[in-house]
Amino acid sequence: MSTSIAACEANFDGLVGPTHNYGGLSYGNVASSSNSARPSNPKQAAQQGLQKMKALHDMGMIQGVLAPQSRPDLHTLRRLGFTGSDCQVIEQAAKKDSALLASCYSASSMWTANAATVSPSADCSDGRLHFTPANLVNRFHRSIEHETTGRILQATFANEDRFAHHQALPSSDHFGDEGAANHTRFCQNYGKAGVEFFVYGQHAFNGQATKPAKYPARQSLEASQAVARLHGLKDEQVVFAQQNPAVIDAGVFHNDVIAVGNGNVSFYHQHAFLNSQQVNDQLQQAMSNMGNGQMYFIEVPADQVSVQDAVNSYLFNSQLISLPQLNDTTMSNGRMGIVVPQECRENANVSAYLDQLIAGDNAIAEILVFDLKQSMSNGGGPACLRLRVVLNEAEQAAVNPACIINNSLFERLMGWTEKHYRDTLSEADLADPQLLIESHSALDELTQILRLGNVYDFQR
Repeated sequence: MSTSIAACEANFDGLVGPTHNYGGLSYGNVASSSNSARPSNPKQAAQQGLQKMKALHDMGMIQGVLAPQSRPDLHTLRRLGFTGSDCQVIEQAAKKDSALLASCYSASSMWTANAATVSPSADCSDGRLHFTPANLVNRFHRSIEHETTGRILQATFANEDRFAHHQALPSSDHFGDEGAANHTRFCQNYGKAGVEFFVYGQHAFNGQATKPAKYPARQSLEASQAVARLHGLKDEQVVFAQQNPAVIDAGVFHNDVIAVGNGNVSFYHQHAFLNSQQVNDQLQQAMSNMGNGQMYFIEVPADQVSVQDAVNSYLFNSQLISLPQLNDTTMSNGRMGIVVPQECRENANVSAYLDQLIAGDNAIAEILVFDLKQSMSNGGGPACLRLRVVLNEAEQAAVNPACIINNSLFERLMGWTEKHYRDTLSEADLADPQLLIESHSALDELTQILRLGNVYDFQR
């Protein structure tokens, strides 16, 4: 049985970038597709995210911020044959291939649940905290993120004695990797070796295996297995489970749209997995193997909350959090809060279920509702916006302190968005070279605020 080291779970949220727009680029993501080409409000989007970060900070949690990508991605546009000055590249792309320009303007890096898979040091064979950026190969507009993502993560978690950074997996559908959106860690307390739960949509090398018929399965078993190897995880502490292909075809593009976990609690929809009972048995066995005791499973019945209700409200794309005073205590005695978007209260079935949930005798005791309309309209809820990072005391001290939210940083970033962000952004605005100039100015200042160094191509 492994020993426990004092640790807590921090949330690092993606800061919404100054070019936040609704491109409708994500096939299989119902919210993204249905809001395509609507005007967005970048300033409101960034401030909604910052207000969520500040609220969790005020609760006593460690809350970090991750910088957005620089958009448009001029490096990619040049690789695809557009030439001249930065402004000329944008003008050419707007005239010849506006869809490609929109892809290179994607705001999707705000959803840092897709940034990487993170394994705490207590789980890893070398005793360091491991990061593997997701290659996101299934969608072109996301596949161009991982190099900059890696640089931002390395600037945020820079101590090589404490943090290990890997390259993204090979850029092939066979190793399609969507990061923490398909990964959950279970444990009795955060500082103890836990169980890492990888959910996949397909066996890439087995053409006869069950897979979705309508929408693509973005995560492969082979990718999940590779990340587990890279992070030095033991076989007995890892569980691989297949997402139900039927729910992928219903718009559940990531596991975090249909299931969420924290500590020793698994909160999931009845139809989330291909074989839920087998999955639960494997998780319980792995928890026992690691000396983590009893798992608690909360299955949401389909006759109370349909898959469509889950997709429309993002009930499961929530943050299941341990209250700060419970971060390093035995989870079986703890009470948790669930961070949900306001859409959960606007859906009668989901709202009724949540009231029933917290009235019952279980670990989830409090509902925390946030207005994240701008993110929700683009296809991402509270869980999409954050990357979970378990940190022991030494690792907390090694994190770039300029990236940790406090009252001063919150006010400074709110002022930064007021200075640099537009109130509305339409599809036609993407052809405006002035938007590029505004974005570069904003991000150059941001790297100074967060002390990241030169992480963007335009700075190098």
